[in-house]
Amino acid sequence: MSNFGFTDLRLVNPYEVAFREARSAVKSQKILENAREFPTLAEAVADCSLIVGTTSRGRRALEHPLRRLELGGRLIKKHAGPAALLFGSEKFGLSNADMSHCHWLLRIPTREEHGSMNLGQSVAVCLYELIRNPAAAKATPEARRAARAADLDRLTELLAQALDQAGYVHRQESTRLKLRRLIRRMDLNAHDAEVWLGMLRQILWKFSAASDSPRK
Repeated sequence: MSNFGFTDLRLVNPYEVAFREARSAVKSQKILENAREFPTLAEAVADCSLIVGTTSRGRRALEHPLRRLELGGRLIKKHAGPAALLFGSEKFGLSNADMSHCHWLLRIPTREEHGSMNLGQSVAVCLYELIRNPAAAKATPEARRAARAADLDRLTELLAQALDQAGYVHRQESTRLKLRRLIRRMDLNAHDAEVWLGMLRQILWKFSAASDSPRK
């Protein structure tokens, strides 16, 4: 709940209150401390104008409209008043009596052979769908400043020197042309070009230090 910005946790006749001391609730202890307990579901959702139950459906017949999470999430977000998303116990889910309080039911699309999900995972998937913004996924990342031609030429020269000292270069001018085209196809930004220049300078310095050291 804390991950996705939800804070109003309500529990109906919880089996025990040890959840308030859950050690795994990193940075979200306040949600557990402020969680409200109710003896009945009717009291827990009394102030809500939309109650949506969650179910894996299973084999029982349902008397409510059943919507997939994608559509259900959009409908919940459009609702103007307070809405409650209802989860049952991990073992049994919601009872028929629980569902009678719901306006409609929601299901996470899972494969038939394994329709039931862990309770915590189910909550996370549903809450993510409620805050998900499809437009944000289409946003282009901030563009970085492209590397200057002078830096790319310097990079070409240093790489050619390193390859020459490593014994790779045989036809120097032909190799430089290939390197120049290769480096430009990499479409480096200014920061990455500086990183490459720094690495090649270090490599050349090592070559130079090795050649200057006295041989035994």
